[in-house]
Amino acid sequence: MDQSVAIQETLAEGEYCVIAVQGVLCEGDSRQSRLLGLVRYRLEHGGQEHALFLYTHRRMAITGDDVSLDQIVPVSRDFTLEEVSPDGEFYIIGSDVTVQLDTAELSLVFQLPFGSQTRMFLHEVARACPGGSNFDGLRPNGKGVPVDQSSRGQDKPESLQPRQNKSRSEITDMVRSSTITVSDKAHILSMQKFGLRDTIVKSHLLQKEEDYTYIQNFRFFVGTYNVNGQSPKECLRLWLSNGIQAPDVYCVGFQELDLSKEAFFFHDTPKEEEWFKAVSEGLHLDAKYAKVKLIRLVGIMLLLYVRQEHAAYISEVEAETVGTGIMGRMGNKGGVAIRFQFHNTSICIVNSHLAAHIEEYERRNQDYKDICSRMQFCQPDPSLPPLTISNHDVILWLGDLNYRIEELDVEKVKKLIEEKDFQTLYAYDQLKIQVAAKTVFEGFTEGELTFQPTYKYDTGSDDWDTSEKCRAPAWCDRILWKGKNITQLSYQSHMALKTSDHKPVSSVFDIGVRVINDELYRKTLEEIVRSLDKMENANIPSVSLSKREFCFQNVKYMQLKVESFTIHNGQVPCHFEFINKPDEESYCKQWLNANPSRGFLLPDSDIEIDLELFINKTTATKLNSGEDKIEDILVLHLDRGKDYFLSVSGNYLPSCFGSPIHTLCYMREPILDLPLETISELTLMPIWTGDDGSQLESPMEIPKELWMMVDYLYRNAVQQEDLFQQPGLRSEFEHIRDCLDTGMIDNLSASNHSVAEALLLFLESLPEPVICYSTYHNCLECSGNYTASKQVISTLPTFHKNVFHYLMAFLQELLKNSAKNHLDENILASIFGSLLLRNPAGHQKLDMTEKKKAQEFIHQFLCNPL
Repeated sequence: MDQSVAIQETLAEGEYCVIAVQGVLCEGDSRQSRLLGLVRYRLEHGGQEHALFLYTHRRMAITGDDVSLDQIVPVSRDFTLEEVSPDGEFYIIGSDVTVQLDTAELSLVFQLPFGSQTRMFLHEVARACPGGSNFDGLRPNGKGVPVDQSSRGQDKPESLQPRQNKSRSEITDMVRSSTITVSDKAHILSMQKFGLRDTIVKSHLLQKEEDYTYIQNFRFFVGTYNVNGQSPKECLRLWLSNGIQAPDVYCVGFQELDLSKEAFFFHDTPKEEEWFKAVSEGLHLDAKYAKVKLIRLVGIMLLLYVRQEHAAYISEVEAETVGTGIMGRMGNKGGVAIRFQFHNTSICIVNSHLAAHIEEYERRNQDYKDICSRMQFCQPDPSLPPLTISNHDVILWLGDLNYRIEELDVEKVKKLIEEKDFQTLYAYDQLKIQVAAKTVFEGFTEGELTFQPTYKYDTGSDDWDTSEKCRAPAWCDRILWKGKNITQLSYQSHMALKTSDHKPVSSVFDIGVRVINDELYRKTLEEIVRSLDKMENANIPSVSLSKREFCFQNVKYMQLKVESFTIHNGQVPCHFEFINKPDEESYCKQWLNANPSRGFLLPDSDIEIDLELFINKTTATKLNSGEDKIEDILVLHLDRGKDYFLSVSGNYLPSCFGSPIHTLCYMREPILDLPLETISELTLMPIWTGDDGSQLESPMEIPKELWMMVDYLYRNAVQQEDLFQQPGLRSEFEHIRDCLDTGMIDNLSASNHSVAEALLLFLESLPEPVICYSTYHNCLECSGNYTASKQVISTLPTFHKNVFHYLMAFLQELLKNSAKNHLDENILASIFGSLLLRNPAGHQKLDMTEKKKAQEFIHQFLCNPL
């Protein structure tokens, strides 16, 4: 996930986030998560400098609202960033990178995650240091550390010398002592020598892989457990190691690790350490294991261990998260993944928790597709596009997929289970039906279900759910795989564990991994190098493009449009990349993206490029006003070759999404029925229009589009469980948007969750929030004083004040039905606080304390008469 996007939203004009990385600030025994962003900014005299911006953040740092600025550290001449060895810990390549940041005023220590993103971050920081543009900053172990510029050319301090790899005999009982470690071979594959020649060698080696590798089986244990927010109460050995041979690799996933509101809206939870310790103690006693990686998104956690003797053959470890909860951000649902290279085979492990409830199978399908499309891993070679889940030799997918048994009543399901007639029951399994329809998991395999459904039980027992809801049993917890040379040895549930309302599931596999024969590898490499020597004086690279002009017609808000073209390479290998035009900070406008935006082509090869156009809250307003248009020129550059120019044009269909409140109040007709000139004029009107005595045609008190959504929810959803917490369907959002923009509200047919999410997206898209930016700080100061808070609201422009009171009245109606919808003041204040009361545009984000004040401000209006 590119978290620099979230940082960029907090920056002022002329400031640009070059790259970001998530790390941990270490102060004594304290460990606090921080987002580090390298920011470039222009000086008045025309030059530019850099600074490190340090942010506190939510786990899902997707937008500027998810981060709060903590500190700014200028990258000046007294700035140093050096790798240090944590006290009392031995060093193994592949573990987290510990760096010390020093200036004249401060000294900070950070742990940064092992992987290519950290290498690129440190490399960019090195380049940003005064006089450091040519400094590589990468040592043979693959970790990048800028050094004090004044010491260049001198002997490095001992702590900066390349470290020697530890012998395997020195790697002691890592899991038992909770020490983190992975590969000491990773540096071979992660050395940053990515010139054209090296890329060609790597490509040819991949093509000739069968000439120097052989297949060797390794045993993988894959387990999934929805723990329902509980702490571990039982030994996990019955699940993880009972009655099996010691695995070579453990992949262990959890869902619902923590169900508290603190875990949902923020990201810290003590449950992570509790379950990590429980897993580490439950691993097979006949082997010693090294923890490769832990990744968590709210309650979804994935752990990867390998036997100690295999750690040397793990490399290119990357981990990512994708939230699919409400507004595509919240991490209560979604997926986490770890990808790595084991010997010469690429492997991706995915742990997902998909949407709940029996009727929501389409939402589960959408969650799966979102995880597949949005999960991207950086490659060691920064010139290559990110890897997706499908770009791996082996994929293991586990989790609470939440697919249910349909068409059968509860008693019939239980009767078939009692008779152990799982084959008949399986015919009604939603996942089986959806896979057969090729809507999800195409190309994946699942073993035969010979165990009874793993959900839902009364906690602490083997009894089916006896609660008021009396949920029907279902095989929610599943394990699937995709790839060659994979044999499933077992697939079972573990009834002995009773901590949760789910039972854990496990599967053991023998997976054939490509292992390198060193002698054959050297021979193949020599042959490739000899052939390349003959190409050194080859001609200048040139390519042909299948298309150079692209027209995107009738573009709509939040509806992805894609135009594709093919690059065909000539006889010379080449790198290609879309480059910035003069005085521009990106190769394209914000609403456009090229995928991939760079890459490598062998002679006489092709690659397809997708130009993706997507209008969101950041870009919609200027397109509505006519200040921006669907027009751009892209420059495709060939390394050592020429530039090619691509023309992009199109038209945007204006939308109520991204339109100001006062503008919509003056639009008595649907926005798509108005001339573009009228839309532009109304969008550019001052926010106080109507309060300044101007006599325009009689406006409405609130936007009709807002009334349509709230009225629909008031009539249909005041008792809807999980309202504003469960996402809707994307297809239904598009239908809702079209109904609002055309005024055809009578045609509106969508789920309550989809309309609720559309309302939140509408509020998020407002260029000026309901509570205007100018009153933001006054609101924080008044938090806790209801009388003063009402006074601040009374100073808002009339239309904004009307909208605020209208929304508060609606939310109070929802709270009157809290026994049915399970909403409370805290949940609604958390959800609506960041939408109605936003930090001023162009100002730095504030700390979490002030965010909580914003929530308290909204909380007052939910608990008191308006």
